[in-house]
Amino acid sequence: MDQIVRLDSRQEAVLQATADKFIALHKGDAVKALKEMIVLNGHLQQRLDALSGSRQKPPLLPG
Repeated sequence: MDQIVRLDSRQEAVLQATADKFIALHKGDAVKALKEMIVLNGHLQQRLDALSGSRQKPPLLPG
């Protein structure tokens, strides 16, 4: 990703609260929560790739 997202203080507070809840779901283990987030992001990226692939026409092959 090559886009920088800037958050205002309210958005930052909401993000922090969400992160705290996610870590709490993993019994306070931040490393375990981070690993889970990486796995979840991978699954979501695969789904997005599949959706965007189905919307685009395949390139024509010469021959």
